[in-house]
Formats: sequence, structure tokens, C-alpha cells
Amino acid sequence: MTDSDKQPLAERGNNRSHTPKTAQFAQFIGEDWGERPAGPARGEAADYVPARHDALLAAFPDDVLVIPAGNLKVRNNDCDYRFRATAAFAHMTGLGAELEPEAVLVLDASAKERATLYFHPRTPRTDSEFYADSRYGEFWVGARPSLQEMETLTGIHCEAIAQLRADLAAAVVTRGRGIRLLAGADPAIDSIVQAVRLQAGVAGDQSERDADLAEALSELRLRKDTYEIGQMQKAVDATFEGFDEIIASLPRAQQHHRGERVVEGAFNAKAREEGNGLGYDTIAAAGEHANTLHYMTNDGQTMPGDLILVDAGIEVDSLYTADITRTLPINGTFSPVQAQIYQTVLDACEAALEAANKPGAIFRDVHDAAMDVIAHRLEEWGILPGTAEVSLTDAGGWHRRWMPHGTSHHLGLDVHDCAEARRSMYMDGKLEPGMVFTIEPGLYFHADDLKVPEEFRGIGVRIEDDVVVRENGRVERLSEKIPRTIADVEAWMKRVLDKH
Repeated sequence: MTDSDKQPLAERGNNRSHTPKTAQFAQFIGEDWGERPAGPARGEAADYVPARHDALLAAFPDDVLVIPAGNLKVRNNDCDYRFRATAAFAHMTGLGAELEPEAVLVLDASAKERATLYFHPRTPRTDSEFYADSRYGEFWVGARPSLQEMETLTGIHCEAIAQLRADLAAAVVTRGRGIRLLAGADPAIDSIVQAVRLQAGVAGDQSERDADLAEALSELRLRKDTYEIGQMQKAVDATFEGFDEIIASLPRAQQHHRGERVVEGAFNAKAREEGNGLGYDTIAAAGEHANTLHYMTNDGQTMPGDLILVDAGIEVDSLYTADITRTLPINGTFSPVQAQIYQTVLDACEAALEAANKPGAIFRDVHDAAMDVIAHRLEEWGILPGTAEVSLTDAGGWHRRWMPHGTSHHLGLDVHDCAEARRSMYMDGKLEPGMVFTIEPGLYFHADDLKVPEEFRGIGVRIEDDVVVRENGRVERLSEKIPRTIADVEAWMKRVLDKH
């Protein structure tokens, strides 16, 4: 074995590098550059972020709160996935798109700057990072913002990430502040906080204290402010455009051996054109595939006479996402049996919205109202082994064979937003102004389900809309413009296809 063969594995990723290393080159590449373009303007979210900080600090007045953005994750070898910040970091900073991997927000009610954003600012062009660093270098990833530019964009005081550990130690060790961490988002930040805790003599498991921070961050997102609701509407409107592209793609999809992927690709292209990308992987489930709730393989055919269930949402640059499902007849027209099942699901949607609008409604009422419709319709069809009333009790539950998922979830920066909120605030919580959630009942009749009529088998239907509780307490669909009735869906499809 030669000396070169003894090179550590960790160093071998640079074996393909041809980066010049002479002082003469460093000087040459760093000189004679023109003025940089103007930096960013103040972001629209910057005016809303301080109130979010105030609410969180009020819950933890004695602690330093550490909220990482997360880091880049390897896709394969030295290629990373596109970065997306944690929802908590995005909410507390207003940063979206692909800003800022490895950044950290620190909140401290006792500090001169109650909020400080730590990140890796760009270096001068005379620094080798400019041309030689594929993670941060301007030649590789573009010009990173300066500290001042990031302050302008966010309205938050900024420091270089290299200063983070010393500043945390000053607060926790020197000034005796407690510290709480949004754990698990960035292992490097987890290690820094653990080291500061050890330095301060903090003993024992801190996971419960950290969990309280995660819970509070999640619950703060249950009620959206004006800016957030505007972003949600923007995401829904872009998603509507994406569904137009889906319909336009159906003729080609029917000629392709993997027509579901033609549908998926049509929507995904619009998501990148009009937003940051997908809020979640698109479900394009034709025929029997619609009965697999989280079907994402999308490699099947799209056959005339079948339905295709598409569950998709565009995430806009602020990272707020829509979550819409429409079940479409591939040939443009529902058959009588398809229409029978579809109308039942639509009736469940309407009952759920009506329940949400009753005074004092709680979140679980939405699901219960939809299930009442589903259970009674299944009884009418002679499918249940007993009455709908018994099925709707814990002793029954038979209808859940054909509608096994929940009818609603909160929606926002995550498609299943506010997941760490307490049950009393979520499932058993009262509907309040600013809440944004889905209404998405369905019926799923598997092709091999011998408990249902033969003509029902292989049909799956889900209809999903995004709704908001307005300041007057009324619950309204943000997706009202996206057709949902049988007649409107058929007319929509004809209108789009006639244009293409």
C-alpha cells in the first residue's frame, strides 16, 4: 500500500479538487470586482415577528431560548437535499425559501437584544472561502447576505454563527440564565447547548424542559396572523393553478404507461414555477390506487372511466403550504356509481363546515359531523352490519373501515402543522380566529373488499379544502374557488381541456 492509499476516508472527497492554492492566485481572484447590487429590503414578515417573540418570551421569562433552522442533509455522497428550515425557525424569523441552513435564533428577555439571529455571513472576496468552499463559497452557492443585509431583511439583530457558543455561555454560565433548546433540529447546535449546560453545572435530563419549548412553539402557530393567512391564500391560489395543469395533462397521461407520473410532473412543475416547491410529495392515485391513503409511488396507468385522486399542495417562498385534494374523472365525466360515492363525500364536507360554524365549536366536532354523514349513508346502502347510531359509538366504529383517517388537521408552515400542541389545544380546542385547517373526508372501497357492492369496488374518493376562522368567528374556505361539486368539476375539466 502506497502512502497515498493510506489517506483517511474523510479526506478522499477532495481528491477530485483542482482548486489553486497559491498566494498569487488568491490575490488575483480577490481583486478588481465591481460594486455589489443593493441588498434586500425589509421583509413583509418582519413587522409580525416581534409579537411572536413577545408571546414566546412571556412563557419563558427566565430562560435563553435556542431555535435552530436545521442543517443541510445529505442526499447522496456530497450532494445535499434542498434546504428547508424548521417550521419553528421560519415562524420566529420570517425567513423562507432556502434561507438559512445552520442558522440559529436566540431569544432572551434579559438581554440588550431580545432576539439575535446567528448565521454564516459572506466573507470578503479576498478570503479563500469565496472560491474554494463548496458549502459557503460565493462561487458555489452565490453571495450570502452580510450581517447588515440580514438585519435589514428580518428586522432582527444579527451575529456571526462563530459567536454563538461564547454568547450562550455568557448568558447561562455568567448571568445564570436557564436555557431551552428546540432539540433534534441540528446536531451541532445540540452539542453546543449540551456543552454550555455542562459548563454551567446543569445536571440531569433536560428533555422535558426542551419539550416544553417545542410545545409552546407549536401552539403559537395554531392561530395565524394577517400575514400568515395571506400567505396561505397565496399557496391555495397557486395550487389551483397546479390543478389546472393536472387536468391539462390528462390526455397525455392516458397515453403513457405511467400516467400517474405525468399528472404528478405537471403539478410539480407549477409548484417550482410559482412557489418554493411542494408542500409534500404529491399523491396522484388512479383507480384502485386511490384506496391507499399515502400512495406516492405514482407509477400506474390512468385509464378512461377511472377516477384519479390527487392530493397536492404548493409551498410558497415563505414556506406556507396549501393541502388540496380533488378526485377527478379521468375522461371528464363521473359515472352514476362514481357520482353516488362522490356526492356522499361532498355532503360530509358540507356537514363538517356547517359544524365548524356552530357557536362554541371545537376541533373534533368537524370530524364527528363528517362521520355522521358517512355512517348514515353506508347504512342506507346496506353496508353496515348494524345501525349508523351504533357505528358512531365506541362499540361500533364499522364505518371507519371505509373512512379510516381524520377529517381535519391544522395547516401552515407544515402540512400537518402544530403537531406538538397539547390535545386540549388541538383536538379538544375551541375553534378560534386565525386557525387554518383542512376538511377532508373520504370513502375508500378496495377492489377486493367483499363487504361492499361489486360496483363500488376499486373506487376511492377524497375531497379536501383548506379553511380559515375569520375574526368574526365564521369559518370560510380559502379554496372556495376550486370546483368541488359534480357539475362544477365536470365543467372545470371541460373548460381546461378545451383551452388545450
